[in-house]
Amino acid sequence: MESLKINYKNFYYPPGGILMWIIIFLELLTFGMALVAFVYYGTENKTVFHQSRMELNPLLGGLNTVFLLTSGFCLANGVHQYKYKEIKKSSVLFKLAMLGGIFFLALKSIEYYQKIESGISLDTNIFYTFYWLLTGFHVIHVIVGLVILCWTNYSMTKKYSSTTVEDVEASAAFWHLCDLIWLLLFPILYLLF
Repeated sequence: MESLKINYKNFYYPPGGILMWIIIFLELLTFGMALVAFVYYGTENKTVFHQSRMELNPLLGGLNTVFLLTSGFCLANGVHQYKYKEIKKSSVLFKLAMLGGIFFLALKSIEYYQKIESGISLDTNIFYTFYWLLTGFHVIHVIVGLVILCWTNYSMTKKYSSTTVEDVEASAAFWHLCDLIWLLLFPILYLLF
């Protein structure tokens, strides 16, 4: 199988380009600081955090974890297929990755609806302030990631596509950022305290 040429003249070239990795680093730093604050306030308000966490549904959070990890697996394989000029296979895998993201958003919407119906909002208590802000910010990332994946899939399947391996890797890197952030959020929000 002939693969697309990748210009890796520099040993330190990260997949997706250095700018994408700067963005990923800054996003992880932002979420990391918020999670440290969450844990700090959790130790200061143990009862409130424990009672609030017990109102969350870890099954929904676990299913969302499965959706995002499966999506990330499909996307990684899609990038691999793209490198070997298997554009149709790559496109199918990209679409499966996007489907996982859509399932994530649908399940998160159900969870949000349940919280709103129960009268739980941003100002219910400090736990829910963090819950809504952290998960809401993550949902925004997933939506942006889906737009990026959709655009990348569209552009790489055009007859005379100018999409490069670096473009495909950059979109995948952003999507994997969404996976990683959720892997940090899920245990801290749904399983701690």
